[in-house]
Amino acid sequence: MLKKRLLTALVTIPLLIIAVWFDRPLPWFTILAVIWGILAILEFYRLAATFNVPLLTYFGVIWTVFFIISPHVKYEFTAPVLFTSGVVISLIWLVLRPQRDGTFAGWVWTMGGILYLGWLLSYLVALRIDGGRNWVFFALFTTFGSDTAAYFVGKAFGKHSLAPLISPNKTWEGAVGGVLGAIAVSLLFTIPTPLQLPLNYWQVILLGLLVSVLGQFGDLAKSILKRNVGVKESGKLLPGHGGVLDRTDSVVFAGVVVYYFYLVLESFR
Repeated sequence: MLKKRLLTALVTIPLLIIAVWFDRPLPWFTILAVIWGILAILEFYRLAATFNVPLLTYFGVIWTVFFIISPHVKYEFTAPVLFTSGVVISLIWLVLRPQRDGTFAGWVWTMGGILYLGWLLSYLVALRIDGGRNWVFFALFTTFGSDTAAYFVGKAFGKHSLAPLISPNKTWEGAVGGVLGAIAVSLLFTIPTPLQLPLNYWQVILLGLLVSVLGQFGDLAKSILKRNVGVKESGKLLPGHGGVLDRTDSVVFAGVVVYYFYLVLESFR
């Protein structure tokens, strides 16, 4: 398992770095986010389908893409327009469909996937556009540091269950290790390198802490979904890691918290 995790990381992380670093002649990170979002939403709907509810899959994929690329549209009401039009159009589609049993539950799952993946992933795209690549690297690598430290510390020292009814394998020791791992990675962004951010030590420590804590909540939220549908992994696309959705839960929460942290700092400059 560990060997597969490392091999997958060796393939995907360089691709991710290239996509974040370069934004010419095309917005490569947005393109990668769109591909990732499509794969993730399809996994989400495949899990939701176990409840035998009719999903608006094509609609969900399209609106997920719209949300992910929406930061490129410099219009103040882009997100509200997308959300409102999504609700209205999908409900009209619901009425016009011949099937009636379970249709509203299917609509709830459809919209939930759009908001969970499309809307939240859009924050990472917005962070790349407004803040620049270093902020995105902070969100991603701090999350990776948290996840990796939580995994190894939990394996080595984990004894006290963190959320036994949600994810029995997660421990308090692993959670603390994740926080420390995130803070350790965050401090690297204070070193004078091309990745340095205009943050002091206390700011990066606080942000690293927030990324880890919220990311772990995101991981637990995804665990609730998998437990409800009775699966261990959302897919098998990433050997050693599971599915795309399995590697998205913490990252989307990190994108949100880092983006708003960036906005708050900018408001004081």
